[in-house]
Amino acid sequence: MTGWSLGLRTGSDGSLQQLAQNGVLHSPDSFILCKGSKTSLSSSREKERCLPSICRFLVRRQVGMLILVAFTLLAFVAGFSMVNKDDASRSSELDFKERFENSTYHLSALLPRKVMVCGENNAQLPPSHALAMIEAKDSAAFRDPCRNFAFPPPPPGDRRRIGPRPCPVCYVLVEQAIAHMPRVPSASPRLQHLTYFHEQIPMKTEPHRGSAFGGYPSLVDRNASFDIKESMTVHCGFVKGSRPGDQTGFDIDAADLKEMEQFHDVIVASAIFGNYGVIQQPNNSGKIARENVPFYMFVDEETEASLKNSILLDSRNRVGLWRIILVRNVPYSDARRNGKVPKLLLHRLFPNVRYSIWIDGKLQLVVDPYQILERFLWRQNATFAISRHYGRFDVFEEAEANKAAGKYDNVSIDHQIDFYKKEGLTAYSEAKLPITSDVPEGCVIIKEHIPITNLFTCLWFNEVDRFTSRDQLSFSTVRDKLMAKVSWNINMFLDCERRNFVIQAYHRDLLEQRAHMTVVRSHPPPALVRDSSSSKSPVRRPPKRGRGERKSNSRRHRKSGAGSRGNSI
Repeated sequence: MTGWSLGLRTGSDGSLQQLAQNGVLHSPDSFILCKGSKTSLSSSREKERCLPSICRFLVRRQVGMLILVAFTLLAFVAGFSMVNKDDASRSSELDFKERFENSTYHLSALLPRKVMVCGENNAQLPPSHALAMIEAKDSAAFRDPCRNFAFPPPPPGDRRRIGPRPCPVCYVLVEQAIAHMPRVPSASPRLQHLTYFHEQIPMKTEPHRGSAFGGYPSLVDRNASFDIKESMTVHCGFVKGSRPGDQTGFDIDAADLKEMEQFHDVIVASAIFGNYGVIQQPNNSGKIARENVPFYMFVDEETEASLKNSILLDSRNRVGLWRIILVRNVPYSDARRNGKVPKLLLHRLFPNVRYSIWIDGKLQLVVDPYQILERFLWRQNATFAISRHYGRFDVFEEAEANKAAGKYDNVSIDHQIDFYKKEGLTAYSEAKLPITSDVPEGCVIIKEHIPITNLFTCLWFNEVDRFTSRDQLSFSTVRDKLMAKVSWNINMFLDCERRNFVIQAYHRDLLEQRAHMTVVRSHPPPALVRDSSSSKSPVRRPPKRGRGERKSNSRRHRKSGAGSRGNSI
């Protein structure tokens, strides 16, 4: 036979050496030996061995090249279509942004302002720096990790740990959160232009509580401020001076005021007055947040002196990520009431900010600010978010708890609650659903700075200025009055979700009290010295063993005692 493949092992056709002697292997180039005549491949076994050789050749030579060319063409066509689609979307997006800016910011900047009235800054907002960094990425390319997130059941009871706990919260990636930031401000229902009263010498016309800083609004002014119109003028603190922070009773240095007037997409703010707390450094903030989100900490002179003595304040007037803003001539003698000024009036101190996150000075932020805004504002299509109280839903219960804890004098709390009852305040019940609570945990406020949310915090501050500084008591009254006029709601999320992104520390007075108790325990008082002239000798009693104390080895003591007696004998 004349056509075998190389290496074919047969018993009847001879060995490879015999084939070479017969002249079948002519040259090294004749490697396709299975391609013989029709009569050469007589056995089925030889045919089966030829087929794999043919397949390997075709894959290596022709089919491989065809597949490679086909994939190249498909990749080129797909890339070309994606580029065209991206260019078209970007051009339409730019056209929309141009139309929005021309029809909103430029026109509103030309609106005349009333004399002796402070108005909101409606200057053109520059593009977001953080959003520009993510703009090149398609937000649809991110996989949503929270799509199938289910709220887990509560953990089992633990006697060693009672009280509220944090619960799991699903956050998207930081880049995805920034990509979800709205490109234009949210719509403000009915109210479009908000201005504020300004008086050099505010006059007290009614015998009620209040302050010159708040302008002493009368009850007529208070009731009129809840009647929402397209353009409104209300009391909102800072009634004196040319601008908030400048000779208003809440005075800030010119350099800090200039910094606070800059445009920012997002800010984080806090305050410590009366040296009441310890500054907590934010944790887990990403690189984009550290470069684009400023952190402002308002302090009074007493707190600043303590920071300088502890060598925490550096030459740039910073403590870690926090930029310290010194406030002079605070309007109230109560440090907690002074803290309500930046807490509720951030939109007045920062006129060119889109979003703000307020946290009390005792809290530590442990989640990136962009992720918090995406989770509690942008994903919920909300403009104001605050957590509800972990245990109390009713204002009357909150008032009694405040009186029992000595948070404020009882007479003032009763006066405030009686005033709200006459206005129609009722206990919380299921009839108020979908409102889930009347009592917030007000240590965190997440807010978009638009006219309706600015009005809400202004009126909330006026209640704090008029009545007690316990803002939980006045929250639901202001909220319900506004919701009765316009279609606007507040995202009141769970308190355990709040505890997920902030860690609560202790106030300075409690920390100092605990430190003092530790010192006292480490230095117990000396034992009483007995009188040596006493005839009776003290009776020795065996010490009492505490619970869990290790018992002595009585067997070992008995053995040692027996040995000593034996030695003496």
